[in-house]
Amino acid sequence: MKTKAYNLVNSVEQEELDAGLLAEYYFVEANDGKSITLPAAFSSDVREDVIRSAVLASRANRRQPYGHREHDGKRAPQPGMKHSVEWWGKGRGVSRIMRKTGQRTGAQNPHTRGGRRAHGPLVAKDWSQKANSKQRRMARDSAIAATADAGTVAARGHRFEDGVRFPIIVDGYMESRDDSEEKYDIESLPLQYSTREFLAMMEGLGLGADLERAKSGRNIRAGKGKMRGRRYRTPKSILLVVSNKDGLHKAARNVPGVDVVATRDLSAEDLAPGGDAGRLTVWTKASIEELE
Repeated sequence: MKTKAYNLVNSVEQEELDAGLLAEYYFVEANDGKSITLPAAFSSDVREDVIRSAVLASRANRRQPYGHREHDGKRAPQPGMKHSVEWWGKGRGVSRIMRKTGQRTGAQNPHTRGGRRAHGPLVAKDWSQKANSKQRRMARDSAIAATADAGTVAARGHRFEDGVRFPIIVDGYMESRDDSEEKYDIESLPLQYSTREFLAMMEGLGLGADLERAKSGRNIRAGKGKMRGRRYRTPKSILLVVSNKDGLHKAARNVPGVDVVATRDLSAEDLAPGGDAGRLTVWTKASIEELE
């Protein structure tokens, strides 16, 4: 299976006034490059059931144990047992429930207000799920194949312009300014204004609408996660796959919704967050070669 990579040409414009130079403006054009033979993973069958099970296993294995400590009397009482209580004894015509000392209020029992949990969560509970290496590899290859199908990517909710060729592979990068041209290794992008250049690249590839979707879709999370350091929820946008975490990685890592991952660390969860296959993925030529 062969496809053509994109060569990016960045036309840099900068206006000069009496007070000095203004900010640079970037206009990136994507041109067809050389043909590339894709690895066998792009021809794999898309097994959504295998992808989903691998992603759920990965998420389950990251769960931290939680629950109350074992009850150890007054020395270490569990929640709901931190009361001074007494039993009234028989013959009073009331239920045999422990009550707060000197009061009629029930305590400690699971069915009383402020009582303990009947069957609370236990730290010893094992949430992990097993997935062998062949299953994980099959899930990753299936998720890779799904990123090469425009229909699957669109069905996941991503937005891109008509005419975008999948899979999206970037090869060369050249900057043109003041009648001079300079070529760069796409992964070794100079760090000055690199995030602005990355945004211009995605616009040139026809993916700017998806970045805007992620940026405008950032909202306050529902539930108690607001109080636990994850107040905002941002939709997943572009996944950038590189061979080395160099200048391009640093340029893209702070853009809302964008994730950057090295080929050696690539997993089904990166390619199919939540188990939904078809994430909008941009590959570099070096990452494709390393994937082989």
